[in-house]
Amino acid sequence: RYGARPVVMAGGFLAGMGFLLGAFATRLSHLYLSVGLLAGLGWALVFTPSLGAVSRYFPTRRAMATGLAMAGASVVGLALGPLIPLLLDAYGWRGSLLLLAALSFNLMVAGALLRPLDAPSESPRPPPPRGQAGLCGLLRHGPFLRYALAFVLVDAGYYVPHVHGPARAQEVGCDEQRAGLVMAVTAVADGVGRVVAGLLAARPTASLLRHLFAWSVLTGLALLLLPLGTSFGGLTALALAYGFCAGAIVPLQFTGVAEVVGAGRLLHAIGLMQMFESIGSLLGAPFAGWLRDLTGDFKVSFLAAGAFLLAGSLLILTLPSFFRTSRSDGGGIEGVPDPVPKGLELPSVPLSPPN
Repeated sequence: RYGARPVVMAGGFLAGMGFLLGAFATRLSHLYLSVGLLAGLGWALVFTPSLGAVSRYFPTRRAMATGLAMAGASVVGLALGPLIPLLLDAYGWRGSLLLLAALSFNLMVAGALLRPLDAPSESPRPPPPRGQAGLCGLLRHGPFLRYALAFVLVDAGYYVPHVHGPARAQEVGCDEQRAGLVMAVTAVADGVGRVVAGLLAARPTASLLRHLFAWSVLTGLALLLLPLGTSFGGLTALALAYGFCAGAIVPLQFTGVAEVVGAGRLLHAIGLMQMFESIGSLLGAPFAGWLRDLTGDFKVSFLAAGAFLLAGSLLILTLPSFFRTSRSDGGGIEGVPDPVPKGLELPSVPLSPPN
């Protein structure tokens, strides 16, 4: 309705304000409202339109572009891991939140770079539905609902190593420093996997959904093998394999949305899918923790997480696009906007500024 630029800039402002107000919190409930609710809402407003913009800018190289863009999250995650403890030691938690607020306000600048172009005056296809009509259509779209359910299951297992990985490392005898090193290796492999998966998917040798299915299965198998890592070396090797395969899922998941619903409904579909899959994200790690309390270690927790990923992978097999012999780019050609309603600011753009 408003285009990516103003929405992302508003999200950057809310994220920065969330951290800024959190620095003056005097109760835990203040942090729930500021860092939790306000900053979380800001991130949501930043992430989905930005990802949709990248997908629309590069329709013929969508997977590669998304992989490169998503690799930034791994780089920053790796950098913030050792940086946050240093900030806490030097400035305390209030000062650290102020610095994170300053960093988050730069999202407004990043949002300003999402440059819109006018849609072409003539279009061979009707414009996609907007607002409630577009969302209601997706809620009746069988393949999309199965795709979203697949990632509810995938996310139920996906984040378990990220949340419980350090505890598992300490469980097998690693000290805190080595446990942090295991997670750092996972983060590096995750970033590399995102780029490599994008590059491989850009080659028209197989359906993009087949790539996604293969990486999802490999990630599930890596999770099933994680309990075999009973030493620092073994756990690090398995974490490396898991991080690489898990990272490969990320760009293909969002690129695959266009294969399922088409580029015209991409933004609606990504937002709705993320809302659904957050259910799996929220429940997976606590469920794994409950299993750990029940059994006394994390072996069953990681086995269950791998089972969730494999179950989600099987749902991808039910999508009509999975068996398509020729790959769909979701509509449009690179450098030319997909037909969109007037005022929707997410067409494709060239890399050079206008004259």
